[in-house]
Amino acid sequence: MASPGKRSFLLRVKPEVLEAVERLAAAELRSVNAQLEVLLREALARRGGVRREPEER
Repeated sequence: MASPGKRSFLLRVKPEVLEAVERLAAAELRSVNAQLEVLLREALARRGGVRREPEER
C-alpha cells in the first residue's frame, strides 16, 4: 500500500538496472523505492520538470 499522498505503480526494469539502483540505495542508506524517487526527481529537475525538494532520510 502506498504512503499517504503517494501513488503506487508497477515498474519493469532490466535486472542490471535494478541491481545498480540497489547498490546505490545501500550506499546512501535508502530503500530502493526512496532511491528511485530521488533519481527521478534529480532527472526531472535537470530537465526543468520538477523543482528539487530537500532529501528525506
